[in-house]
This record gives sequence, structure tokens and C-alpha cells, in this order.
Amino acid sequence: MLQIRKAEPADRPDWERLWRENCLHFGAEGMSDAVIDALWQRILEGSHPMYAWLLSDGEETVGLAHAIIHPHTFTLRSVCYLEDLWVTPSARGRGMATAFINHLSKVGKSEGWRRIYWETGLDNEAGQRLYERIAKRRAVAIYDLDPGA
Repeated sequence: MLQIRKAEPADRPDWERLWRENCLHFGAEGMSDAVIDALWQRILEGSHPMYAWLLSDGEETVGLAHAIIHPHTFTLRSVCYLEDLWVTPSARGRGMATAFINHLSKVGKSEGWRRIYWETGLDNEAGQRLYERIAKRRAVAIYDLDPGA
């Protein structure tokens, strides 16, 4: 049976294992322990609008989602940026990502969020097939600017 819950201090080993898998997959395997420690503290301490949810399949923790809840200029309702959604490869194809997004949608409805949004790689065809079924694609381009460069 699937269980989705907000991360708690005792979840650090499972969260870190999944986060490191995610980082390795996306080419960020060089993330320092100090950054990982600080991210975990941000998630737990509550002074940042960053949250982590973990998904268990009844035997082990197989997925994580990071979300940032923030204000929006077009509404007084908050919006949710789903920054990370990761399911360990051995657990994919069993509806885990769908369960995560459905869970966040229920949380958003109960907390009055205006919307949940996320981005995905153009090469993430499996993810896009899921997202096309449950959400509306926006016609936007995303730009990154490093202010320190």
C-alpha cells in the first residue's frame, strides 16, 4: 500500500539516498555534504517555504518530492512549484509519480493553492506522457541567468 508523508527528522537516511540518486541522474553528483545538510535543514526548520514528501510502497521508501509554496502576483492565493519529483528506477511504472501529484493536488485543494506547476526535460518522454494526462502544458520558455557570472 502506498503511503505519502511529509519528511520528518528520522527520514534523513531514506531522503538522502533518494536525493543522491536524483542528483546522480541529473548530473549533480558533486553536490557537497554541506549543501545536502543545509537543504535538509531548510526542509525541516519551517522558516523556508520548502517541503519534502516521501513515498513508500509498503516495503521501502521509493520516491521523493520537493515543493516550494510561494505567493503569486496574479492572485492572493499561493502557488506550489514542484521542484523535484523522483521515483527510484526499480519502482517506476507502478503509478508512483501519479500518486505523488494526486497527493499534492489534494494538499493544494485543502490549503487553497491557486495551482501546482513544474518543468521537465524535453527528453523526459515518460514523464511528459504522464503530465499530458493530468495537467495542462504551458507555452513558455524558461531562461536561467547566473547573477554571479
